[in-house]
Amino acid sequence: MIKTPLLTLLASLAFSQGAFALGVSFDRQGDLAAFARSSGIPPAVPGLSPAAPADTAPGFCVFNANNGAAMAGREVLKTAAQENNVLCVGESHDQLNDHLAQLEALKVLNEVRGSNVVVGFEMLNMTLQPVLDEYASGKITEAEFLKKAGWQKEWGFDFNLYKPLFDFIREKKLGALALNLPKKVVSNIAKLGLDGLSQEDRKYLPADLQVTANAQYIAYIRESFQGHMADMFKFENYLAAMSAWNETMGARMADFINANPGYSGLVVAGSGHVIFNAGIPASIQARAPGAKVASFFMQGSEACPSTFPEADLGLADYAWYVRHTGPEKKFQFIPLLP
Repeated sequence: MIKTPLLTLLASLAFSQGAFALGVSFDRQGDLAAFARSSGIPPAVPGLSPAAPADTAPGFCVFNANNGAAMAGREVLKTAAQENNVLCVGESHDQLNDHLAQLEALKVLNEVRGSNVVVGFEMLNMTLQPVLDEYASGKITEAEFLKKAGWQKEWGFDFNLYKPLFDFIREKKLGALALNLPKKVVSNIAKLGLDGLSQEDRKYLPADLQVTANAQYIAYIRESFQGHMADMFKFENYLAAMSAWNETMGARMADFINANPGYSGLVVAGSGHVIFNAGIPASIQARAPGAKVASFFMQGSEACPSTFPEADLGLADYAWYVRHTGPEKKFQFIPLLP
């Protein structure tokens, strides 16, 4: 059993936003393994979720989250891929259908843009880019990648949830980016603030790092802080840590798009880095002003709402409703210190 470390930070800021969905009931009948059995997915090795079959899809219940209009299924992905340089598709990390939705977005990007596609992963910090390059290009095996990347320690969520994305990247010879800051840097900002960072830590931060001023996002961050972090950090430092996290991931994608005209990107990250377009999407837009960015917020729902829940307005550019399995978790955590 893994002990909870002294210092933890919000990994996804990605919770299952059930509280926002009016009139929507949520599935609490079992975990991913139970869902897999009911869906005909082969049983998993004990302790692991099943890898998703290639023909499994999450469903396409998508609404425009700015005006509540229902969108035309998979066609909304094609339109978004044609009209935007970057798609940010959020996730609750332990939810299979969120990852299948990301896979569908990647497939559509590949259809529209060919091989000029790069996928950015929150799950890997930037120091692991050489390892990711080796794996994406097929130079090392999956087992070698997991070992070299230290996946279990680095991220902790079951790799099988992400495997279809990596398999597609390798099959189609697409690009891949390690987006995240090293955990120690985020942790040190939360403890010491940006001004307290060492020169060693500062080298990982993007130029012109901005602490978010988005009022909705600050309120969202404050909720997680009051619930879990108030005894550990000053709020100003916590907000700075979350902003540095988002800014770094956005900068990594923006730098690639700026340096590679004609490419499009898919950002795979917790929904809390996408919510209100205040995290990664805002950072990309600021750093690649010629780029267009579309965001998808993954929302857990047992069924597609007949009408758009008013409380979900503004969560992102699009709200995508899929079935979530297992108990709803408002916040998800990963350790930042071993």
